[in-house]
Amino acid sequence: MSARAFLAFLAVCALIGLLGFGLLSKGEAKIAVGDPAPDKELPMLGGPGQGSIADYRGRWLLVNLWASWCDPCRQEAPALDEFARRYRDRGITVLGINVQDNEDDALAFLRDYDVRYPQLRSVGDERSDAFGSTGVPENFLVDPKGRLALIWRGPVDREFLEQRVVPLVEGAQ
Repeated sequence: MSARAFLAFLAVCALIGLLGFGLLSKGEAKIAVGDPAPDKELPMLGGPGQGSIADYRGRWLLVNLWASWCDPCRQEAPALDEFARRYRDRGITVLGINVQDNEDDALAFLRDYDVRYPQLRSVGDERSDAFGSTGVPENFLVDPKGRLALIWRGPVDREFLEQRVVPLVEGAQ
């Protein structure tokens, strides 16, 4: 192997190593069940005012990080909306936080999927980073005291919500 080919090989290996490190270290904000939920005042998506996770203290809160361009987010949206409507009188609220998106696309998504639970908007990666996000969708169950009770890095469906979220809420009451 020539010196030039060997240097090219080393450069490719270094690039692959850097990419791998970047993927592994993304979402380095280490959060765990039992930790306080990362919170910050954010603008309401499509409306005036601000909101935060603390606004729901005293209730169970399922926080969903999502983006309009995310196919799994589209698949889970109907299940989350149905869950929000069915369990709102049982002390559970779903809160969407739109991340890594533009506002017009996010609002079109909400209209297209008839999503009616409250929505906040995070500009840039700040909320994704705070939650240690590795991608969207991700879901975080927050207990009435503001602590994380479940971290799910991926989409949810009706079965997941019934089998994993509801038992945590009902078991704590």
